[in-house]
Amino acid sequence: MRLASLTIPALAGLALVSIFTGAATLDVSRLFSDPQALWLIAVSRLPRTAAALIAGASLAVAGVIMQMLARNRFVEPATAGTAQSAGLGLVLVTLLAPGAALWAKMGVATLTSLVGTGLFLALVRRLPPSQPLLVPLTGIVFGGIVGAAETFLAYESDLLQYIGVWMSGEFSGVMLGRYEYLWIAGLLAAAAYLYADRFTIAGMGEDVSRALGLNYGQAMALGLAIVSVITAVTVVTVGMIPFVGLVVPNIVARIMGENLRASLPVVAATGAGLVLACDIGGRLIIHPYEIPVGTILGILGAVIFLWLLYARPAHAR
Repeated sequence: MRLASLTIPALAGLALVSIFTGAATLDVSRLFSDPQALWLIAVSRLPRTAAALIAGASLAVAGVIMQMLARNRFVEPATAGTAQSAGLGLVLVTLLAPGAALWAKMGVATLTSLVGTGLFLALVRRLPPSQPLLVPLTGIVFGGIVGAAETFLAYESDLLQYIGVWMSGEFSGVMLGRYEYLWIAGLLAAAAYLYADRFTIAGMGEDVSRALGLNYGQAMALGLAIVSVITAVTVVTVGMIPFVGLVVPNIVARIMGENLRASLPVVAATGAGLVLACDIGGRLIIHPYEIPVGTILGILGAVIFLWLLYARPAHAR
């Protein structure tokens, strides 16, 4: 597959550009003789590049898993209430235990995102299968309700500034020692590949799954756990990054089909490249200032989503 063969060189090129892009200029000819340049790369540029790659890959994988569980191609964590539920958990733990450690906040955010995602899937199960667009509309409404509750609690507690940080994905604050929790999301995304066949079968529906001998409830629980943890870790570490889990799986599915065993690595690589490219663009558009990657993806993702709605799908090869 041509797409698969292009992803690794493209990611390597983007990573190299990311390392040498920023407010401070690096002299390539004096790189190894300048200790300050090496320190900047080790402490800031490499962690930021790694964070963008891991976050993009993980969110793309979480998106495709959620689409399989919901049996709808127009949902992702940011449009199904999962990310908003994680934000609500952050608000609650900040109110109840302001001095809680980051791992505790991440645990509460995971729990609330798990509950929120479960409620969303329970809602969409009642929708008629002949109206697929009702699923994303339900997710948007559900996410809006959860987000409204989150904003109300933040407003009453003077935490609106924190909500703005959590809900606007950006990598400017990523440094060595402040992004490592993202590796949890990366490991879960890699683990999802081991269960790719089960998620593919689960996407065919409960009756077909049971007929093929799959424990449907177990597959659903595993998928919910992976999506919830990835979303919570990403929101806590770098904020909410929209549309990655929506547009990337759809684009890859149009080219490679629905078999996750074959397409999941390409989904992860494409998501990583998309987020890193948008992060680089955010650093260059108004250099030396930055535009959050969530803002760029909000615009670009909306355009791609509209194209996906109106463009004629290509045949899988």
